[in-house]
Amino acid sequence: MPMREPSETRILTVASEHLRQYGLKRFTVVAVAEEAGMTHANVYRYFPSRAALVDAVVDVWLKATERRLADIADGPDPADDKLERLILALAKANRDLLTEEPHLFSALSQAVAKRHAISRRNRARVRALFERVVDEGIASGTFEPRDRDRAIAFIIDATHRFIHPAALELDADVPQASIDIRLSTLIRVILRVLGSGIV
Repeated sequence: MPMREPSETRILTVASEHLRQYGLKRFTVVAVAEEAGMTHANVYRYFPSRAALVDAVVDVWLKATERRLADIADGPDPADDKLERLILALAKANRDLLTEEPHLFSALSQAVAKRHAISRRNRARVRALFERVVDEGIASGTFEPRDRDRAIAFIIDATHRFIHPAALELDADVPQASIDIRLSTLIRVILRVLGSGIV
């Protein structure tokens, strides 16, 4: 991957700070450019629009999360342990973003709702990690689904409530302990289903 130019890096750093501090409604390219010590025309050399700049900030967070998930998928653990850790890590990352970085979460939620390219790419990369772990489980005999693609779709459907931004917002006021218990129960069900050939 080519290294970012210093100016692009500076723009992204400032834009990230502005988005976190002021939110989408008060986020402007002019303010980012001013703090970055350049003209807004120079910012547009790297990012063609305000939306593109916001997406680039969100994409930095998405890729960092993907790297953490890839570390789990690449680990030496058995497939069932990996799958559990993948689900927990992804749910925690999105949940933490909601509670700790609400403005950045709002930008992510908008990107997902409007099917921006960054969210589609992220969804494909995360799905690929889940597919890899399921394939490992099938190869080792840990998972015995009747249909591999249906099994992967089942995992994605089952975890939607704990991962999708819109669903997380619905549960924003639910105590964390309650969510953890629900997710733990769901993961046990998923692992049992994958190991029993129900799907």
